[in-house]
Amino acid sequence: MPAPLVSRRDLLSAAAASTLLPRVAAAARSPSLNFVAVGDWGRGGADKQREVGEQMGRTATVIGSDFVISAGDNFYEDGVTGIADPQWQSSFEQIYAAASLQTPWYAILGNHDYRGDVAAQIAYSDHSPRWRMPDRWFQRRETLADGTIADFFYLDTSPFIAKYRGTKVRVDDQDTQAQLAWLDDALGRSGARWKIVIGHHPIHTVSGGKRDTKELVRQLKPLLVAHGVHVYVNGHDHNMQSLEVDGVRFITNGAGSKTDPVLQAPQPGQFASSLHGFMTVALSAERFAYSFIDAGGAELFSGAVMG
Repeated sequence: MPAPLVSRRDLLSAAAASTLLPRVAAAARSPSLNFVAVGDWGRGGADKQREVGEQMGRTATVIGSDFVISAGDNFYEDGVTGIADPQWQSSFEQIYAAASLQTPWYAILGNHDYRGDVAAQIAYSDHSPRWRMPDRWFQRRETLADGTIADFFYLDTSPFIAKYRGTKVRVDDQDTQAQLAWLDDALGRSGARWKIVIGHHPIHTVSGGKRDTKELVRQLKPLLVAHGVHVYVNGHDHNMQSLEVDGVRFITNGAGSKTDPVLQAPQPGQFASSLHGFMTVALSAERFAYSFIDAGGAELFSGAVMG
């Protein structure tokens, strides 16, 4: 059965009938790596950022979240001005204040971050016990309780986008070929059970050519397919989507604050929603199980990639 586009009316009935918490609590009892992920969020609490952040805290408590992934566009509209920028407090520290979110935040850059001081976002890693952005792109290995290895590859996709060159999205000095060479080598060397790639921009979307990113389809996707990447998670589109193309699960998770309509209804086997929210993941040796959660705690969709 196809997953329907979730409407505001659907939300009311879904929230009344079911929430994520009982289902995720059961998942948390298994030997899985549990985490939450959010994208496109930093608006000083506006556009339901605060509500999403508060629900992230509640859900992270229930699932025993090990860390958080941020899919970029961490600060709107123009990134940060430095490590002392007030937005670190108003859009990050004071919003994601729950004890369950005081875990490592593995963050990547989005195009709006490139309108500000990118070096400051990297440097903030030395000033925060949880903010982790060691470089513009990086790899992180996670080991599950049963010894299963999962390799996460965090990318910097903005420099690939041709329309940003020569604009206030300052990517002109970035070497995309160096990044591709690094990713090709790192994926090739990885013997991990799971290979998961995080980027800001979508590669494929449910809207197809209307929102697919042609530069990434041409340059990045072939590496994912060739190296057996299981999942690609992105933000940028301010909604939530799930689809599979050529054996890779493409998950859009960009509804952390302001949301935008989905341009095209999903096809059978796909999902899309323009509600505010975030995603949870329970990663085991057997599967990458994920759910989209709205700002009120309702589970909008769940899916799994089998290992």
